[in-house]
Amino acid sequence: RWFTHFYVVSVLWNGFLLIWLFQAEFLGESLPSWIQHMHHALGRDSQGEDMGNEHFSALLVLLLLWLHSCRRLAECLWTSVFSNGVIHIVQYCFGLGYYIAVGSTVLCQVPTNVRNGKELSVQICWYHILGVMIYIWASLHQHRCLAILANLRKSKSGKVVSLSHSVPFGDWFESVSCPHYFAELLIYISMAITLGIHNVTWWCVVMYVLFNQALAAVLCHEFYQKNFSSYPKHRKAFIPLV
Repeated sequence: RWFTHFYVVSVLWNGFLLIWLFQAEFLGESLPSWIQHMHHALGRDSQGEDMGNEHFSALLVLLLLWLHSCRRLAECLWTSVFSNGVIHIVQYCFGLGYYIAVGSTVLCQVPTNVRNGKELSVQICWYHILGVMIYIWASLHQHRCLAILANLRKSKSGKVVSLSHSVPFGDWFESVSCPHYFAELLIYISMAITLGIHNVTWWCVVMYVLFNQALAAVLCHEFYQKNFSSYPKHRKAFIPLV
C-alpha cells in the first residue's frame, strides 16, 4: 500500500514539470534556471531541426505520464485492496527517486532554449496518434485487471471480506498471470512511440520497466503455481505466448 506514496510524488512532481514545460512552449516563459543547468549538464542545451515537434512530443509524453500517475493513485486509494505485505526500505527509497527521475528524463529530451519569443508550430504526427491509442488501450486493460484483483477480496456489495490470495480470471488473466505488469510495459512502450520511436534514452527506460516487471511477474507466477494446484497451465508469467 506504500506504493501510494510513489504516485503522490509523481503526480506532484510531474505535474510541476508539465506546467513549466507548457508555459515555456505556449506562453513564451523561460524554464527555471535549475532546469536549464540540469539540461546543460546532460548535454541537451541546443535546438534541433525538428524543434517544434520534439517539444510537443515531450509535452505529450509528460502529460501521459502525469495522467498515468493520477490514475494509479486513484486506484491505490479507491480500487485496490492491499494485503499486509511490506516493502523493503531500499525499494521504497528507489521508487520515490524513480518517479522523480522519469519525469526529468522526459524534460531533458528537449533543448532548454524553448521558443525564445517565437511562435511554436505544433504538428501532430502518426506516431503521436499511435502512441496515444496504445496508451489508452493498455491503460484500460490495466485498470480492468486491477479491478479484478481487488474484487477477489470483496463481496458482491463491495465490502472487503478477505486479504488472502485467489486465482484471478477474466480479461488478460486468461493469457498471463500478471497482465497488469504487461500493461505497464505497453504503457511505457506507447510513450516511446509518442516520443518518435527513435529516442534511445526512453527505450532504456522501457528496458528497465521490462526487466523490473518481468522479475516481479515471474515471482508472482511461481507463487500461483506453488499455492494453487489447479492453476491454469496454459498461462504464461508476463507476456502472452512467451
